[in-house]
Amino acid sequence: MSQYLRLLQKNPDYTRLWLAQVVSLLGDWFNTIVLSALVANYSGGSGTAVSGFLLARFIPSLIIGPFAGTLIDRFNRKNLLIASDVSRALVVLLLLFATGPDTLWLIYLLTFIQFSLSTVFEPGRNAIMPSLLHKEDLVLANTLGSVTWSVMLAGGAIIGGLVAASFGAAFALIVDSITFLVSAVLIAGITVRPDYVRAVHQDTAAPTSTERGFRDGLRYLRQRPGLAATLLVKLGQSLGNVDALMIIYATELFVVGEDGIISLSLMYAAFGLGAVIGPLALNHFNDGSVRVMRRLIIIGYAWITLAWLVFGGASSLALVSLALVVRAMGGSVNWTYSSVIIQKSVADEYLGRMFSLDMIGFQLASAASILITGQLVDSLGVENVRVIVLGMGALSLVPLVLWGWVVRYMEKRRPAVAAAGD
Repeated sequence: MSQYLRLLQKNPDYTRLWLAQVVSLLGDWFNTIVLSALVANYSGGSGTAVSGFLLARFIPSLIIGPFAGTLIDRFNRKNLLIASDVSRALVVLLLLFATGPDTLWLIYLLTFIQFSLSTVFEPGRNAIMPSLLHKEDLVLANTLGSVTWSVMLAGGAIIGGLVAASFGAAFALIVDSITFLVSAVLIAGITVRPDYVRAVHQDTAAPTSTERGFRDGLRYLRQRPGLAATLLVKLGQSLGNVDALMIIYATELFVVGEDGIISLSLMYAAFGLGAVIGPLALNHFNDGSVRVMRRLIIIGYAWITLAWLVFGGASSLALVSLALVVRAMGGSVNWTYSSVIIQKSVADEYLGRMFSLDMIGFQLASAASILITGQLVDSLGVENVRVIVLGMGALSLVPLVLWGWVVRYMEKRRPAVAAAGD
């Protein structure tokens, strides 16, 4: 814990970015719990309806992601983050008008708009981090970011469920809107490190408008197979969507609280706990090198496969929660270490596009998995949802085996090239 406190004390600008993440994530989980329960309630537990809601969260990245990455590399990243926060604060308030089954379409529409605006924020946050920190602090900072996401998921899910149950969905949505505004204020106080700016201008020629385009980013990626493989890590772990199945489990199989809102909160809390444990446990074996982080990602994939199998066979809410802890451990490890590899391997002027491509892969796999999961639940019935989960477990073996092959291939190449991430 002391090392994270030192990180925050010596990097005040990163601390502002981190605090912005804290308050924003708290509101996000209020939003997620409330809207998931409302969609399940308004639709009568339809798997397709739940999938439609989740798709509205994931599809924007596929459509807007390429443009978002180009914006992040062309314009002031801090200003883009602020604009994203303020815009989302306004959109969330409009969700107050979704008050019954006949306004289910409004939840879909506004969720789509909200996450369209979010396509700038997450890649932008990742891209601005190297300008706020020294390179040796990136592993620690990304671990803290992952742990923060996890803690806020665990705490925000429970608090969001209790607040929504006590004060209503409208109150929870208002809180979410306020958190975006607080995040914007915190980010407004950030200043990029002067030595980082000088280094970027000295070491690299200023890119032309053509070089800042999306196609140029693809050319940059094609020349670096190690980096290209890393951009598929988040995609691989998203084959088989856990969110849709959690909602079905909470609202149909293990219902606690009105509309399953308490059981869903407990499941998200278990997921958040696992995401905290994962990178903290493996950081003891992480020396910060790309080579070691690649190897640790294999463990992350193995945990994901194990979790699917436990999830499919779970007969109680406690076992479901345990499976979600393990699933989140693997996902958090893969997310954290793949992000650090990108930050360490990519030139600053390409970071926005690389992180956008990274998110596009994640969102593509998530969107396809959500759609297929919803169709399977409606076709096979809720009573066969465990079969679907076990099928996801079998599918998760594919990225595990492929990533193991990638690591072996990269380590057979010239050691200097492999260590550099390319």
